[in-house]
Amino acid sequence: MDKAWAGTTYGNGWMHRWLIRMLRWTDVRLIYVFSYIFIVPVCLMLCKSRGIIYRYFRQRVGYSPLRAAWWTYKNHCRFSEAVIDKFAMYAGKTFDIDVEGYEHFHRLAEQPESFVMLSAHVGNYEIAGYTLVAKDKPINALVYYGEKQTVMQNRQMMFANTNIRMIGVKSDMSHLFEIDRILQNGETLSIPGDRILGSPKAIEIEFLGAKARFPQGPFSVTAMRGLNVVAVNVMKTSWKHYRVYVTPLTYDKEAPRKVQTTQLSMAYARELERMVRHYPEQWYNFYAFWN
Repeated sequence: MDKAWAGTTYGNGWMHRWLIRMLRWTDVRLIYVFSYIFIVPVCLMLCKSRGIIYRYFRQRVGYSPLRAAWWTYKNHCRFSEAVIDKFAMYAGKTFDIDVEGYEHFHRLAEQPESFVMLSAHVGNYEIAGYTLVAKDKPINALVYYGEKQTVMQNRQMMFANTNIRMIGVKSDMSHLFEIDRILQNGETLSIPGDRILGSPKAIEIEFLGAKARFPQGPFSVTAMRGLNVVAVNVMKTSWKHYRVYVTPLTYDKEAPRKVQTTQLSMAYARELERMVRHYPEQWYNFYAFWN
């Protein structure tokens, strides 16, 4: 089996700081082109992600060998754009962003009860943090604490005025106590629904024509408290434009807990599949998602 992707942004601190300084005065498209020509080909030669994404396009999307190879390159180019765009925002640049379904977020943000935002490793979810902001209801984002220090520091800086806090996933599972506090206080919890972090418990769901393992935790926590939940996906539509999709996920809150968890996980998987089929090149789970 292919080793799971480490989940961190490539490069070290000085490289990240250098990139931010460059982006303050350089057109972001020039950095894209540099990445397409010099960085992406090296990654394709050296990284296991090449084979993983190629199989994704061949087996799950159904492309021919030649088309799958070309789209594997496109996928890595898109991923480089997503990373560059994050650093461009750290450097003060902006993107045009529209939100489909903002009324669902606004309605839940106005209520005193907590709600859950389920994200995924597609598109560029971090940009949602600069767009979906509730002045009176803090958003607490569960993040991987193994990320590079420069990235975490810049996130903290960008989130400083947006009422967003980051909750790190820790090996001692202490983040679970923080999640409990968040939900007791009527705050918002943002959590990835496509990647197993911390607890190994998983749910097998039919996804793009084959069984895939989704984390049980986000759906169990939501069902246990009968919370409202939305799936939030941020997809790139052009070099300077993103579209945020906010989609309510429904489940029978009167059903047995196990049934609720299953219904919610399946609703999430269906919405994620809808996004991936519409934007197949923006799938960024660079490990063996289907086993």
